[in-house]
Amino acid sequence: MRALLGARCMRFRRMIDLDQNDRVVICEGEGLNSPMAATLEREIKLRFDSPEAARAAVLAAGATPVRSRRLQEDCLLDTEDELIRRRRSVLRVRMESGKSFLTFKGPVQPSMMKLREELETIVADGTLLLRILEELGFHVWFRYQKYREEFALGDVIVAVDETPVGTYVEIEGGERGIATSTLALGRGPADYVLDSYRGLFLRHCHEHGLQLSHMLFDNG
Repeated sequence: MRALLGARCMRFRRMIDLDQNDRVVICEGEGLNSPMAATLEREIKLRFDSPEAARAAVLAAGATPVRSRRLQEDCLLDTEDELIRRRRSVLRVRMESGKSFLTFKGPVQPSMMKLREELETIVADGTLLLRILEELGFHVWFRYQKYREEFALGDVIVAVDETPVGTYVEIEGGERGIATSTLALGRGPADYVLDSYRGLFLRHCHEHGLQLSHMLFDNG
């Protein structure tokens, strides 16, 4: 995949500088159906009591809506010998509002914020892609859902996420932008949540004595 990514970047690369030490590479190709993006993803989460409280705080900080609320359905895949998890990586298929995405995330890197490489591409049919991956030896080992709406605040993207285990605001962008946006929301570094939604779900089940399963809404 890295070889393919490198070849595509040679023709269709443009650089976006977020901060002095933050760089995003977007590779836009003409082949197949869609572009592929390679980024160094940096993000944090903040816990809120309710979607209404989270939305009010985000708007009060001066954020502008960019994507409306919609259901995201995510499937994490791995091989029988857990190759992806042993690499501390993630292979995900996401389906939302008639669109699907295939994403690979590398190991989390040392940082006060959650930092990892991300490769993502749009796919035409997420359900069919899952079937193809299963034929290739992968299987879905965890499913999770959330309702997400997104806002722009300076040079970061702020998402209000409603999940079966609570409401979170996720901020993604450069280190300085995340820190500034966190302060605008009335929070600080001590409030950073770096766990994945899988990790938050495991903690929720442990604290409430629940059986581990998938993180789905009641009608999921």
